[in-house]
Amino acid sequence: MDCNLERLVCPQVYADAKAIADYPLDWDRLAGKTVMITGANGFITYYLVLALMIRNDLYHNNIKIMGVVRNQRKAEQKYGDVAEREDLALYVQDVCAPMDRLPRADFVIHAASQATPYFFENDPFGTLDANTTGTVNVLNYAKEGQSEAVLVISSLKVYGTVKNGAPKLTEETLGALDIDDYKNCYAQGKRTAETLCACFHKQYGVSVKLARPSYIYGASTMEDDRVWAQFLANIIRRQDILLKSNGAAYRSFCYVTDTVTALLTILLEGKDVQPYNIASEISDTTIRNFAKTAVRVFPEREMKLAFANKEDEAEPAPPDNGVTPEILDSAKLEALGWKAEVSLEEGIRRAVLTMEQR
Repeated sequence: MDCNLERLVCPQVYADAKAIADYPLDWDRLAGKTVMITGANGFITYYLVLALMIRNDLYHNNIKIMGVVRNQRKAEQKYGDVAEREDLALYVQDVCAPMDRLPRADFVIHAASQATPYFFENDPFGTLDANTTGTVNVLNYAKEGQSEAVLVISSLKVYGTVKNGAPKLTEETLGALDIDDYKNCYAQGKRTAETLCACFHKQYGVSVKLARPSYIYGASTMEDDRVWAQFLANIIRRQDILLKSNGAAYRSFCYVTDTVTALLTILLEGKDVQPYNIASEISDTTIRNFAKTAVRVFPEREMKLAFANKEDEAEPAPPDNGVTPEILDSAKLEALGWKAEVSLEEGIRRAVLTMEQR
C-alpha cells in the first residue's frame, strides 16, 4: 500500500495541509503523543488530520491520530487509502454515546457537530444533542483518561443578537437568543457546551480550551448549502452568481488553514476556559463583496454578479439599526502569537482549485 500522503491527496489539499504543518507552533508538545479528533469526517478536521501526518512524515513527530467518526462509509470515501496509514486509527463512535471503549488520548479536539442550516431545520434535536450530551461524553472521556488538554470548538453563534452599537464582537459580549426557537438549537447547544467546559474544569480539574471560529471557508462540495459554498460552485460551473438579497450582511470569514493553525495555537497556548475568537481581519467582508471577489479572482471565466430583485442592485448602505455585525475581534488570539496569512482572494482561488482538482 502506497502511504505517501503527497500521492494520496490532491496537490492543493497537500499544499494547504503542509502550510499548517509548517506553521510556527510548539510542535514538540505533540511529539510522541496521541491526539483524538471527534468529527474527523468534517471540513476542518480533515485538514488537521493531514497536517499531523505531514508532521510525522517530514519532522518525525510520531503523533498518533485517533479519528472519531459517526459514519464509516463517509470516512472511507473521505480518507480512501489515507486511512491505511499506521499513524491514523479511525473509530466509529457517536459522541452522544459513552466513549469508555476508546483508547486513551493525550490531547482531545472536540469538533463533532452538525453545523449547517440543513441540520438546524431537519434535525434540531440531533444538533443540540451533539453539542450537549456529546460534549459531556468527550469531557468525561478526557477526565477518566487524564488527558493533558481538551479543545472544544464552539462558534460565533453563541453571541446571539447584539445591539450595543459596537463594531466587533469581543469574547465578553453576550447578546439575545430566543430559547424557544428550534432554529437556535446550534447556538444554544454551543452556549451549553461552553458552560459544561467551565464546570468540568472547576469540579474535576480538566484542562479545557475554547475556540469560537468565525465563518470558515475553503474547498467544499458542490451540494453544500452554505452561501459562500454556493458561490464557489457557481464559479466552477461558470455560472453568474445570483444574489437573492442585497448581500449587505457583514461577516468575518477565515480560510480553513488559518482556522486550523488558530485551533492548534489555542490548544497549545490558550488559557483554560478562556474563549478565543478566530477571525481574519483581512477577510472581513459582506456577502455581496465575497461574491464580487469570487468573480474578480477568475476574470477569464467572464462571469458577473446578478440579482434576483432589481431593487437589490444598488450598493447597500451599512445598516443603521445598532446591531453589531458578525465581525469577531481576535485580539486575544493574536496575543498568543497567531496571525492570519491567507487573503480572501487567495483563499477563494485555493478553494476553487481544490474542488476542480478533486
